[in-house]
Amino acid sequence: MRTMKAAVFLRPGKIALEDKPIPSPGPGDALIKITTTTICGTDVHILKGEYPVVAGLTIGHEPVGIIEQLGVGVTGYAVGQRVIVGAITPCGQCHPCLDGHTSQCGGKTAGGWRFGNTIDGAQAEYLLVPNATANLEIIPDGLTDEQVLMCPDIMSTGFGGAENGEIKIGDTVVVFAQGPIGLCATAGAKLKGASLIITVDSSASRLAVSKELGADVTIDYTQQDPIAEIMRLTNGRGVDVAIEALGTQVTFENCLRVLKPGGTLSSLGVYSGKLTLPLDAFAAGLGDYRIITTLCGGGKERMRRLLNVVASGRVNFKPMVTHRFRLDQIEQAYDLFANQRDGVLKVAITP
Repeated sequence: MRTMKAAVFLRPGKIALEDKPIPSPGPGDALIKITTTTICGTDVHILKGEYPVVAGLTIGHEPVGIIEQLGVGVTGYAVGQRVIVGAITPCGQCHPCLDGHTSQCGGKTAGGWRFGNTIDGAQAEYLLVPNATANLEIIPDGLTDEQVLMCPDIMSTGFGGAENGEIKIGDTVVVFAQGPIGLCATAGAKLKGASLIITVDSSASRLAVSKELGADVTIDYTQQDPIAEIMRLTNGRGVDVAIEALGTQVTFENCLRVLKPGGTLSSLGVYSGKLTLPLDAFAAGLGDYRIITTLCGGGKERMRRLLNVVASGRVNFKPMVTHRFRLDQIEQAYDLFANQRDGVLKVAITP
C-alpha cells in the first residue's frame, strides 16, 4: 500500500503530520498531486476546537496540483494537467445545486464544503476530488501556483461578499478587517465599481496592502473611532454596503452602526460564539437593512472566472503570500499563522 504525508486533526490544539494511504479514485473522482496549498482562518478555528471535525481528518481546502489519476466517467481532462479545485465541490445534481445554491450542495449548512470538513483535505501530498468533471479547472499557461492559490477559497469568498452585497457603481463601501478574506473583499468592491472604499484594521502593513488592492481611505481603529470617522467621511449618511470579514460581535455590530438606512451588511466571518443584534444598531428591525451571509462559490465555472480575473492582471494577490513552508513543516506553519506573527498574511505550503 502506497502512503503519503498528510496534516491530520488529532484533537483541539493539535494538528500533526501523519502517514495515510494514497486514495484511489472511484467513478467520477480524480486524484491530484498537490503542488501548493495553504492554511485558512477556518483551519485555525478547527485547530482551536471552535469548528468541530472528526479526529483523523486531513485538513485544508485550497488545492493547486497536477492530475495524477482519473476515475471512470471523468471527461475533458488528462493526466498531467495543472488544475485548481474550489474549496466548495458541488455535485451539480442535488436540489440546492439545481436551485442555484451550489455552496449548500447536499442540503446541509455549508454542505458543499467537503475538503477538510467532511472528507480528507488538501494539506497532503495527494487529494481525492469528488464530482471531478464539475470541479476541476485547468490553470492557464503562464500563471504560477502562487498567483492562483487564492482562487479556491479566499478570493472566491471575498469577491462573493462584494457580489452578494450587490455593490453598485458609485457606492461607498467599508470593509471591516483586512486579513486575507477582507483584502479580497476590498479588491472585489473595486471591481464592482465602488467609488469610495474604506478599510478598517489595526495593522499598518495590512492597511497598506488594502490600498494597493483598491482602498481609498484606511482607518486604524486603535488610533481613531472608526464609526465616527466613517460617518464623517459620508457626511452622516452612512455607507451603502458594509462588509464584515472577521467573524466577531464587535465588527458585525460596527457594520450595522455605519450602514445607511436601507443599506446592506454583507457578512463573511465565521462566528464561533453567540451573535446578538443590539436594538439601536439594528434600528429595532425598522431600518430596511439587508443582512446577507456568504459561503464562497465553488465548481469549475466559478474557478474559471476567477482565473480569468487573475490572468487579466486586474488584481494581483501574489504579494499576499508572505511565508513559505514545506509540508513537513506544517506544525510550524500553523503556529505562525494561528498566532499572526511576523506580518503573516498567507502561507504557501509545498509537498
